Amino acid sequence: MNIPEKLRSIKAALSERSRERKRLRGPADLNYAIADSIEMLDATAWQALADHSGFFMSFAYLKSLEQVLPHNLSPRYALIYSGAGAERMPVAAVYMQIAELNLAQARPDKSQAASVRPGPLDELAKKTTQRILSCGNLLTFGQHGIALAPGADPKLAWHGVAEVLYRVRQADKLVGKTHFIMIKDLHAPHTDHAAHLEHLSYRYVETEPNMVLALQDDWKHYDDYLASLASKYRSSVRNAVFKALDEAACTLEQLSDLDAVQEQIHGLYKEVQVNAGFRPFELRPEYFPALQKAAGERFRCSVLKRDGEMLGFLISVADGETSIAYHIGFQRAAAADLPIYLRLLHAGIADALSMGCKQVSFGRTALEPKAALGAKPQTFGILVRHRQPVLNKMIKHLLLGIEHDDAPERSPFKKAAAKAA
Repeated sequence: MNIPEKLRSIKAALSERSRERKRLRGPADLNYAIADSIEMLDATAWQALADHSGFFMSFAYLKSLEQVLPHNLSPRYALIYSGAGAERMPVAAVYMQIAELNLAQARPDKSQAASVRPGPLDELAKKTTQRILSCGNLLTFGQHGIALAPGADPKLAWHGVAEVLYRVRQADKLVGKTHFIMIKDLHAPHTDHAAHLEHLSYRYVETEPNMVLALQDDWKHYDDYLASLASKYRSSVRNAVFKALDEAACTLEQLSDLDAVQEQIHGLYKEVQVNAGFRPFELRPEYFPALQKAAGERFRCSVLKRDGEMLGFLISVADGETSIAYHIGFQRAAAADLPIYLRLLHAGIADALSMGCKQVSFGRTALEPKAALGAKPQTFGILVRHRQPVLNKMIKHLLLGIEHDDAPERSPFKKAAAKAA
């Protein structure tokens, strides 16, 4: 291609980009119902869309969650329709949260240590607030913010999502400025479907991967998984995890009623949560039994005990064929001497198999121990947009903790099992 042809090609690409940007900045040929409470919307229409998008977009779950959201989060909902009158059809359901955050939530919480006094930076961080509009659920990992109708044009639907986010941001100016918009957690095929929103100044940023363990068809119980491991991994699990906990007289059991122990569960959750680098919210004690009631048979809570004392817990929720190893908490002092965290990860595998799931989603962070289980990384990312573009980089790094390592490569299975996987 000669220089004039290259220039014509570049000009054509720029022209196409300009047309697409202009199209997206104009209104989509869609209609919207936007509400502060899910009960204000058509429950039948919402659930018809959610039936194709899993438990975390279900009307019942979101209705229950609305009553126990962390105090700095408030929900917004939208139904997107195409057509008019008798021809009107639901295209998408959108779940959003508005979060009031300060930069102190992007720093480890030192308030638990009586000997440590807040420094000038800690005080400044508490006063530096941002209002974030999230398309998706900050309490989960995964794309739990948008449910599309089967056969819907994804490009048109995502145009509608962008318009919903714009309308919510504009409407909420009466309450306060929304500094930052985030669409979380995008993975294939959603990443490709939403890519054209970059014409609206959204920027795609890859985050830590979600670690996913595929469960083989011949694994009916946890012992089947254990038998599939190569000898050195299996011996490590038996000796370094199970034997160590047996010698410490620890036992694992299932909790069937979280109402009676919600304060204990919350206390263990906080021991882990306060040490996190980014804490956009704090769950309320009543959240845990509410989740159990909403999930029903999809719910498992494995608890590690010693002499009747609760040392740690893992909550798993089945979302279709995926078990999400969801909330975890443990005594940090006990975990310094005992492999509590690793035992709970293995309990997540057993719970997934008991619910008939095909894979376990272990979420982000702690990539090394999850890779040693056989979990593989699933690329996750977010689309972000700040009303003042110059602040994009600062907010991404300080609030969202984008910097991360790649997941390590581990092959814990026997060769035959690895081929089957």
